[in-house]
Amino acid sequence: MKIRLLSFDSMGVRSMCTLIEAGDARIVIDPGAALGPRRYGLKPHPLEYERLDMFKEIIMEEAGKSDLLVITHYHYDHFPRPRESIEWLRGKRILLKDPCEMINFSQRRRASIFLEKLRKIDVKPEVADSKSIRIGRCRIAFSNPVEHGNDPRLGYVLQVMIEEAGERIIHSSDVEGFVSRSQLKFVKENKPDVLICDGPMTYMLGDRFSEADLKNSLKNLSEIIRGRFLQDLIIDHHLVRDLEWRDRIRPLFDYADKFGVRVFTAAGYMGLEELLLEANRRRLYEEFGESPRI
Repeated sequence: MKIRLLSFDSMGVRSMCTLIEAGDARIVIDPGAALGPRRYGLKPHPLEYERLDMFKEIIMEEAGKSDLLVITHYHYDHFPRPRESIEWLRGKRILLKDPCEMINFSQRRRASIFLEKLRKIDVKPEVADSKSIRIGRCRIAFSNPVEHGNDPRLGYVLQVMIEEAGERIIHSSDVEGFVSRSQLKFVKENKPDVLICDGPMTYMLGDRFSEADLKNSLKNLSEIIRGRFLQDLIIDHHLVRDLEWRDRIRPLFDYADKFGVRVFTAAGYMGLEELLLEANRRRLYEEFGESPRI
């Protein structure tokens, strides 16, 4: 299978949009992208909007060629906003997080709006929670809903495993670095070769994310590495909104090296330059003002 990381925070926008090209299926997971509305008291820089437009075009193009789309939860960096056209989803098979069960109020409302828009283009999505399906030789399995990070009030997300010809990939969005033991279960049971996940939310350390949360995240990620099934760990999203993210998880890099596990950001995995635009928003304004291009 081939992994194409289409749109991620390390590429300049809030997103975890991933394309898995298996022999019998093309699967796009979380076809959304967004920007942090305020950072350091600043609105997004024009360069961020430019990148957002670019990645939305990429997502629409790749979704149009896909056999299946997966939506793990209803935050706007993971699925389209209400004001966006979704004509590109017409005729697509969509599996999504249950919009009624194990979901908080805000995500339930967002899901309801999205489902109504899908009805208008005659798309009938399927609830994915805990299910397993096959497309040819490719098997796609979904976890039970797990907590969105360290607080169930933030809602629940699905983890997705794709398997073909003995190779396994897991996409685990918005678990905030596996801060909860319950978030480990699906990974440990399925033993992926590649794990794509968001890292600990260290840019909110001392606020919504505590030192204890960081400690738990590093402990749980180390347990996954210690399982000796993982080859590549792709860690991104919340983590790289922190300019000091590498220092924050330095012990994890050292631990992974002992077990021969390679650790990447999404940009690094794809051989691209890291563009931490949100984390560098203050510098963008200081150096380039309101200029839309660098």
